[in-house]
Amino acid sequence: MFRLGKKQKLVVVKSVDFGVYLGETENASMDDRVLLPKKQVPQDIHVGDEIEVFLYKDSKDRIIATTTTPKLMVGQVGTLTVAQVTGIGAFLDWGLEKEILLPYKEQTKRVKEGEEVLVALYVDKSKRLAATMNVYEYLTKGGPYQRDDMVQGTVYQVSDEFGAFVAVDNQYSALIPKREAFGEIKVGDHVQARITAIKPDGKMDLSVREKAYIQIEKDAQKILAIIDSFDGVLPFTDRANPEVIKRETQMSKNEFKRAVGNLLKHGKIEIKENCIRRK
Repeated sequence: MFRLGKKQKLVVVKSVDFGVYLGETENASMDDRVLLPKKQVPQDIHVGDEIEVFLYKDSKDRIIATTTTPKLMVGQVGTLTVAQVTGIGAFLDWGLEKEILLPYKEQTKRVKEGEEVLVALYVDKSKRLAATMNVYEYLTKGGPYQRDDMVQGTVYQVSDEFGAFVAVDNQYSALIPKREAFGEIKVGDHVQARITAIKPDGKMDLSVREKAYIQIEKDAQKILAIIDSFDGVLPFTDRANPEVIKRETQMSKNEFKRAVGNLLKHGKIEIKENCIRRK
């Protein structure tokens, strides 16, 4: 049985002018053969020899073999570059002559030419290979990580209810919960985050922020930079509306208050009725 989108070892059944036919056995029938085009045929290969090939479909929807290994195979997750955008979706460069289709219905955001996108490969209902940005079911739960480890990943979906879903190392399932999703996090963003929890099923919760005692120092420096951008006077205090604080600083109100307290303690600012001044 031919495994579309996978590599498999087949036997050379017949040699012709335009290539060789391969089958699972040397006696494979015409219906159970696949062509390896001549330009792909290694030298000194003969009928009866075994060869490992990758199987996909050509422009005429026929299964065809290649000795070239694509950048992704069925079930794998990785980044591919958008070669062109058409009326039916985007075509991605996956290392073979025929590009792979990313249909519009499989896009979690609209992509553009030249962009790198995180996708998985699958076989669609028409028995064709295609790409999808809905990679959740192709990710592994768990991994060689511990709580508080710093990891890198790609955001593949953003939910107003849950937060940002991340593929850690483009392989493992993780979530930046809504309460930890500070700043504008978008599909396709590459993030560095800290593991805050590992669930019993192996799924990970992440935070883009450091542990509190480290983060306070970073936040304090950020606030000073923001004050400087306002010519030394921040036009609100830690009593401001949380939405104002988040919009201007990308911090929660509590984080802002802790950082302001740190700056006040070290004599770097003074708090007035409606503003914060840099000393």
